[in-house]
Amino acid sequence: MGRLGVVAAGAAVTMVGGLAVGGCAVEDDSSTPAPDEGTPTAERQQGEEPQGGRAEDSGRERDDLVSFKVDDRSQAGFEDIWVTWTVKNSSSEKSDYTWEWEAVGPDGKRLYNSTEFVTDVQPGQTATGDSMTTLKTSGVKINITEFDRSKAW
Repeated sequence: MGRLGVVAAGAAVTMVGGLAVGGCAVEDDSSTPAPDEGTPTAERQQGEEPQGGRAEDSGRERDDLVSFKVDDRSQAGFEDIWVTWTVKNSSSEKSDYTWEWEAVGPDGKRLYNSTEFVTDVQPGQTATGDSMTTLKTSGVKINITEFDRSKAW
C-alpha cells in the first residue's frame, strides 16, 4: 500500500502542476508583419512607450527595424532557413534592440518563434545580422510580436 500511495501522490502533484502551468498561458494576437524594404512605415506598430527614459516619439522606435525576412540557404536537399535583419538607429542615443518574432505557416499555425538582440548601435548607425532557425520551409509569414529599443549604457 505504501508504494501505491506514493505513486498516487506523485500523479496528483503532476496533474495539479500541469493545470497550474497550463492556466498561465496568455494568448496575444497583437503581432505585426515583419518589415521588408518595401513595407511603408505607417503600417507598423504605433503607440509604444518610450524606452530608457527618452522623450522621443515612441511610435518611431519600431521604424528602426528596417528589414526582417526569411533567407532560404537550403541546398542539395538540406533545409537551411535563416532570418536576416537590418536595424538603423534613428534616435539621438546609443541604443539596444530586442524583438520577439514568430513564423506562421499558410494554415495559420505557428511553426517557430524566437528573440533577436542587437546591442550598442550608435545614433545613425545601421546594424545587420542573421540567425539560424529550425524551420523546414521558407513559405511562412513573419510577425513581430514585441519590439523594444532601450538606451545602451
